[in-house]
Amino acid sequence: QVQLVESGGGLVQAGGSLRLSCAASGRTVSTYDMGWFRQAPGKEREFVAGISRSGGITSMKGRFTISRDNAKNTVYLEMNSLKPEDTAVYYCAARTATYYFRVNPDEYDYWGQGTQVTVSS
Repeated sequence: QVQLVESGGGLVQAGGSLRLSCAASGRTVSTYDMGWFRQAPGKEREFVAGISRSGGITSMKGRFTISRDNAKNTVYLEMNSLKPEDTAVYYCAARTATYYFRVNPDEYDYWGQGTQVTVSS
């Protein structure tokens, strides 16, 4: 079982950048498919970017880049050119790796507590 803790959220002006971190403990992140999700008020949780156990990357936002540091057991989400509509709680999640990468949040087993990202106009 893996425990996930997100950090790096905050208030930023439109056009700015943030880097979110997801620190894992208990198991190594390289044994899981990892995903970043976000949820804005009144909206469903949506997939943002993910990295498979083998290192393959899936991203729904060209402005966002996911990466993994196995030595630090941490997954990152670099967010650039932020827009007010990016405002949400951002979550890190893990699931047992499968052949096809999954983007449905219901298929993820472990979640962090989330970190708030607020983008002002």
